[in-house]
Amino acid sequence: MSEPVLLIPGVMCDARLFAHQIEQLSLNRPVMVALPTHGTSVEEISAVIFKQAPASFAVVGIGLGGQIALDLVRRGVNRVSRIVLLSTDPLAENPQVAAARDARIVAARAGRLAQAMIEEYPDASLTQSDALPDLRAKVQLMAETLGEGVFIRQSRAMQRRPDQQKTLRRALLPALILAGARDQTVPMRRHEFIAGLMPFAKLQVIEGAGTLAPLEQPEAVTAALEAFLQGPMLLR
Repeated sequence: MSEPVLLIPGVMCDARLFAHQIEQLSLNRPVMVALPTHGTSVEEISAVIFKQAPASFAVVGIGLGGQIALDLVRRGVNRVSRIVLLSTDPLAENPQVAAARDARIVAARAGRLAQAMIEEYPDASLTQSDALPDLRAKVQLMAETLGEGVFIRQSRAMQRRPDQQKTLRRALLPALILAGARDQTVPMRRHEFIAGLMPFAKLQVIEGAGTLAPLEQPEAVTAALEAFLQGPMLLR
């Protein structure tokens, strides 16, 4: 059996975000999902997940999950065998974006979580196709399951997230950066920036995907993950 893989979803997403990946990857390796729901900072959340994680594992994170994946590397690079980052911004959140997040927190507290989620994942950040309404419904259902308390905690974690540039430079492990070609939340130049900082990173673009590539292009994301996870561990 191959090394276990730990999947960490982004803001207000649960295991359903990775449904296709879980189904396919679990045929050949243990697959676990760690929900980033306990704590109000990246460091607090990653501390909880780090204690529960296997002795050695590959980690896949998207958005907030990518931030946590990087913090897991910071805590124990000897335990993380390889890393995949999707729609992950390694820099601290700028004041303008943080202020917009405050408005979404207010909306969630006022019982308007559905509105907050539309603003969290605007249509412009997702693939424009006939599948968009179904995708939107799946996102809303995950959000309703997790509830406004998780939304507020995760939003605070995003606002307070650390600058991860030092961790990126020190991450001497195989890394795959998956970028949705239509992702406007974390634009291509930011994915290129990450790949340039990491010593052993490869950038791969997922066509027809935005900021939620595992849902938008599940087969393409799964194929990319399988190829990477089955790849050699030798660093060149």
